[in-house]
Amino acid sequence: MSPQLIVNSVKCGEIAPAFYGLERPVLEYELPPLLYTFDELEPYLDEGTAKMHYFQYHGTYIQEVNVILKRWRRSNVKGKHASRMSLIDILRNLSHIPSMYKNDLKNYGSGLLNHNLYWATISPNPQGEPRMPVGQIADKINTKFGSYLEFKATFTDMASNHFGSGFVWLCRNHSSSLSSEDLVIMTTDNENSPLSHNLLPILGIDIWEHAYIMKLHNQKSKYIENWWYLVDWHQVNNLAEWWTGLKLHDEL
Repeated sequence: MSPQLIVNSVKCGEIAPAFYGLERPVLEYELPPLLYTFDELEPYLDEGTAKMHYFQYHGTYIQEVNVILKRWRRSNVKGKHASRMSLIDILRNLSHIPSMYKNDLKNYGSGLLNHNLYWATISPNPQGEPRMPVGQIADKINTKFGSYLEFKATFTDMASNHFGSGFVWLCRNHSSSLSSEDLVIMTTDNENSPLSHNLLPILGIDIWEHAYIMKLHNQKSKYIENWWYLVDWHQVNNLAEWWTGLKLHDEL
């Protein structure tokens, strides 16, 4: 199963990718419907870990964001209109967020967004075939990094050697078009978001222990190796294209 939805033309009744809608203000965030069931990610990501990750960890970020935004909206703090902006715009403009909400929104808001993107760019691989980049992102990776294998080695090394919790990302710079020079690999500690660095994430691996500990225990390298079998390069292309089509606000 390798969904190839065109994100700008999701039909009624279809399940949209998990990043769809993050650019719009909402009154309350919800866990995103996924394009697969958790058991379908086996054997590369076990069902128990995936369920715990989704319902417990991802779910907690969503609950906390909703509580923080509701409190902000009910406050008398100057500029509270910003509490009704999209999560993407909030994370890109953290310096303008009132101090009593900034740190929590950085942590929980980034955690919400990071996990939506994490689930959106993986899919089942029942045949167990190695997956290679396709389309525009394949060309850009080859141009920027020399080859997919060189890119994969660099990305894997950064994930393997990152100390503590966080994510490793393939991002593009905020610009009107995707060129090879835009691509960058970066790490973020804990639940920080590349958006706060003016980078747009298009692929990310969660390297918190909760992403693999139930089955693999301390085998972080095995988790990373397995994750490459789940990366859905069609959805990575969709996500890169989705970012290109957004109108981002540089101030609240």
